[in-house]
Amino acid sequence: MSEAIPPRMAEEIVRRDAAAERLIGWVQLGVVLFFALLYFIAPRAEGGTGFNFVPWALGVYFLFTVWRLALSYRRELPGWALNLSIVADMLLLVGIIFSFHIQYNQHPTFYLKAPTVMYMFLFIALRALRLDPRFVLTAGFVAATGWIALVAYAVMADPEHMLVTRNYVRYLTSNSILIGAEFDKLIIIVAVTLLLAFGLARARGIFLEAIRDHLAASDLKRFFAPEVARTIVGAEREIEVGRGMVVEAAVLMVDIRGFSRAAAELSPETVMRVLGCYQGCTVPVIQRRGGRVDKFLGDGILATFGAIAPSQTYAADALAAAMEIVAVINAAQRDFEDAGWIGKFRVGVAVASGSLTIGVVGVADRLEYTVIGGPVNLAVKLEDANKTFDTCAIAAGDTYRLARNQGARVSALDVLHDVSVAGWDRSLDVALLVRREESPEIPRPADPSGRAFSTSSDGMA
Repeated sequence: MSEAIPPRMAEEIVRRDAAAERLIGWVQLGVVLFFALLYFIAPRAEGGTGFNFVPWALGVYFLFTVWRLALSYRRELPGWALNLSIVADMLLLVGIIFSFHIQYNQHPTFYLKAPTVMYMFLFIALRALRLDPRFVLTAGFVAATGWIALVAYAVMADPEHMLVTRNYVRYLTSNSILIGAEFDKLIIIVAVTLLLAFGLARARGIFLEAIRDHLAASDLKRFFAPEVARTIVGAEREIEVGRGMVVEAAVLMVDIRGFSRAAAELSPETVMRVLGCYQGCTVPVIQRRGGRVDKFLGDGILATFGAIAPSQTYAADALAAAMEIVAVINAAQRDFEDAGWIGKFRVGVAVASGSLTIGVVGVADRLEYTVIGGPVNLAVKLEDANKTFDTCAIAAGDTYRLARNQGARVSALDVLHDVSVAGWDRSLDVALLVRREESPEIPRPADPSGRAFSTSSDGMA
């Protein structure tokens, strides 16, 4: 492998090459079984009175192929085994071709006219399955060497009864050798080998790029919601800045209380452990409730419901996620303590909903797929307002009402009307969901019929 290839990519290439070698092994096994079937069911050619090497050659080749195939499933085949397999392929053919003059009691030039030589191209092409020109070149070299050896033996074995001729009819009907005909066969073997190798060299480059793109696409799914990753990877044209669409969705904002002060006091390693524990508690809840994380904002998490994956209960799902996040965080206090957090670990959660624009922002070489709109800003402001209302989970009043209409099984402690929220330019209703020191029960999923199953203190059930 080239040093320029990252180790992870090299591992993927090795894995695919190993799969290709197993495929080659199965094809080899199929070929030898096919030859054996033809041998046993096809009528015997007349005139064969000498020793028949074919069943012995097929038997040995069958055992070798089974061994090679079994070895390929146990470990990565070493280079010597791959090259030995190529030599075995060609020895099988050369041995069968060589045996013809013995089987039919003819001069060695007899086997040069056998059509079995065509199977050499099959074994050369078989090596193309690995998409590595080196093995095609090796197969072609061994095939060319084998054919040169057959021709050389035919020329030197019995020179008294062999005649080099330029007459094509005499070549076909006597123990004569037409040098040009044998040279043509050699040229074709070499030419096919070189053409295949050249094509594979080009295909290998495309293969490596495809693996790189495959790994990049896999990594993309870790940075984006699956739907967003599919949209980016499967786009018919290049993703452009400014392209987006408007959807009705809910936004959930989560933030750690006192994180800035604690981060200044704790070691960087402790801070990262705490963040890992916090995100490990929060993100699964968001995903389980049908949400998608839009971005991580330091200690903040911005998630959407119904924006990327359409949903009829996006507001209800967002409220249920907010309540469950608080409950899960409260239940994991020992984990945060073990991670190095001092005191009780608290979060603030807020939910808002409305029209969102989802699309691409940034510049040509630095893009971000995100959501934009009033509900995003409102969720951020409401989350901060938890401090004012002494809560750890609140929602915009219209979002709470929508969630209830969507079948949310969540009850607000209170709904405040026409209140001012810092940073927001107009008054609004605010639903208080969880007091700061409380730990709510985990809500059940929303009822698809839209019927609410619990009552709220403000009578909106």
